[in-house]
Amino acid sequence: MKVLKTITLSLFFALYLVGYAQKTQQPNIILIYADDLGRGMLSTYGQEHFTTPHIDKLANEGITFHNTYGSQFCAPARASLITGMHDCHTKNKNYVLTRPGLYLESAKNIDIKEISNKIHAVAPPKENEVYLGTVAKNAGYNTAEFGKLEWGFASTPERVKSHGWDYHFGYYDHRRCHGFYPPFLFENGNIIEIEGNTHINCAKTGEKETPDYYKERWDFTGKKQYSEYVIVDKMLEYLDENNPNKTEKPFFIYFPSQLPHGPIQVPEIDPELISNPNLTSLEKEYATMVKILDNSVGKIYNKLEELDILDNTIIIFTGDNGHEVYAVEDGRTANSKKKLDGTKYDNINSKFYSEIGNDVFDGNDGMAGLKRDNWEGGVRVPLFWYWKGKIQAGQESNQLVNNYDILNTIAELIGTEQQLNKDSYSYAQTLLTGKGKEKEYTVFSSKLGPAIVTNEGWKLRYQMKEDIFQLYNLKNDYREEKVLNTQYPEKVENLKSILLKECDGDFKNGGYPDFVEPDPILRAKKKKKIKN
Repeated sequence: MKVLKTITLSLFFALYLVGYAQKTQQPNIILIYADDLGRGMLSTYGQEHFTTPHIDKLANEGITFHNTYGSQFCAPARASLITGMHDCHTKNKNYVLTRPGLYLESAKNIDIKEISNKIHAVAPPKENEVYLGTVAKNAGYNTAEFGKLEWGFASTPERVKSHGWDYHFGYYDHRRCHGFYPPFLFENGNIIEIEGNTHINCAKTGEKETPDYYKERWDFTGKKQYSEYVIVDKMLEYLDENNPNKTEKPFFIYFPSQLPHGPIQVPEIDPELISNPNLTSLEKEYATMVKILDNSVGKIYNKLEELDILDNTIIIFTGDNGHEVYAVEDGRTANSKKKLDGTKYDNINSKFYSEIGNDVFDGNDGMAGLKRDNWEGGVRVPLFWYWKGKIQAGQESNQLVNNYDILNTIAELIGTEQQLNKDSYSYAQTLLTGKGKEKEYTVFSSKLGPAIVTNEGWKLRYQMKEDIFQLYNLKNDYREEKVLNTQYPEKVENLKSILLKECDGDFKNGGYPDFVEPDPILRAKKKKKIKN
């Protein structure tokens, strides 16, 4: 009887949402996707060195999810987001990690067709696959993507289109995303040269503070237009041209920003930070990258107000993975690779904490680990949903969600069918009513190995190199300091069996993904080397 009642209530709510979408104008959607943004970098999570008022506004006037997971690093996270599938499946089931650098040439030497043929030869676009963009496109939306590539490490115009994006402006190559002064970007497959930017590598700088790198960062020869400004300006133009009050069609915009991924590079230090006596120049520059991202959120919000479409626009703000320490300086700051004294973490008995690495920002919000780890600091991300008048302001939720759940959540909100063959689990009821049915667990990959977290707070992480499982209870142990294998052996075995199933029978599927070499000559050389 209880099961029948649950099914009836779920069916009623689903029909309500479909009816709601049909009776009212479908909401516009903007998904802002930060790059390497630990939630501790936001003032809504207690950042003390600077403020992020525009992102905080989304949190304060919308709903904050505190128990949100991304992935180990950018490529798996983006593939997971747009496919609605977790990243522990059999290799290549969701995406192929094509090696970057194919577009690292001057504009006149780029042959897009040749590069596309190479990539499609080893990783052809899937036919009839439903992606995040496809969900909105099939529901009658104008769809657009701005910024960093959303698949693998090298993409193509055909692949972007196959993912459901009617319009695209940004990068196709991951290595070019590590610089902020691109000599060209792509618009719907066409090269758009950026005046005043002359560096083929987009002016990528060194990743650790040295006198030479400092000079390099502040030498603006051939560095005229900062990529975040160029991309956001193009997005604001798109909003003007695709205002639903004119087109009578809603839009779905996906904005995967480069920020605040390093290497650190900014046009100038933000005024809020410039006189801070507690930060080095490199730390001020890194914090400025977060401030620039926050200002981008403010520009988007203001444009929606200007166009009189804010009330019917959903704004989602989240990120790909946990925090990374980019402001590294010998003797002052260290990252997850080594401690300040030069010794390494074993990621069993020792792991990164902000106080050990002297991350003055505490970007991982007191959690253990960083990007690429399966500690909480490596995968826990901020998530805010804002929808004026529809999502009650000031809500906070500890519901377990993962960013691959966004696909079916959006599908339900706009009144289109759920993709039942996906891992994506809709939490639309939580957004609109404050309480919805919660998924039982989530899984994610990492360079160290896969992990599973349950809605009761149990976490089992696997350290592949040493073949060790460790059980934690996150509700009582936020910092992952107390291993509970001995006290709860049955829980360990139960979670191991679930995790193995989600890894399609092989825990290695939850590890670091393999690169696929698109260049046939280099691919042949690699095969020969492996055989020898």
